[in-house]
Amino acid sequence: MTHTIGRHVLADLYECDPGRLDDVALIERALRAAAAAAGATVVGAAFHRFVPQGASGVLLVAESHLSVHTWPEHSFAAADLFTCSPTLDADAALSVLREMLACQRLATRDIHRGDALVRYTAPR
Repeated sequence: MTHTIGRHVLADLYECDPGRLDDVALIERALRAAAAAAGATVVGAAFHRFVPQGASGVLLVAESHLSVHTWPEHSFAAADLFTCSPTLDADAALSVLREMLACQRLATRDIHRGDALVRYTAPR
């Protein structure tokens, strides 16, 4: 297993319910439910609905952050989960988002952050 400073999961959610993607209150509930499912500790939040459509939301968590940005006109959402905790369950968070946004397809990319720092920094 690679030791890193953080894990950054990027998720593209396709064929989502456009009505759900345009509901900023639902986006907030979905992100908070995803954070709970992942085992994250929420310490701050910001949400915004765009005109004529779309929403963005970010949860600052003790372990880093979760965010979602939506394009109802494309039935698409982009989610982002960054954590410095090896115990945060990204799969559980994404499962909740997929269900609550009624998305039919999910594609993810997993990026390890700071692995060069961990590998090449001499112990103190």
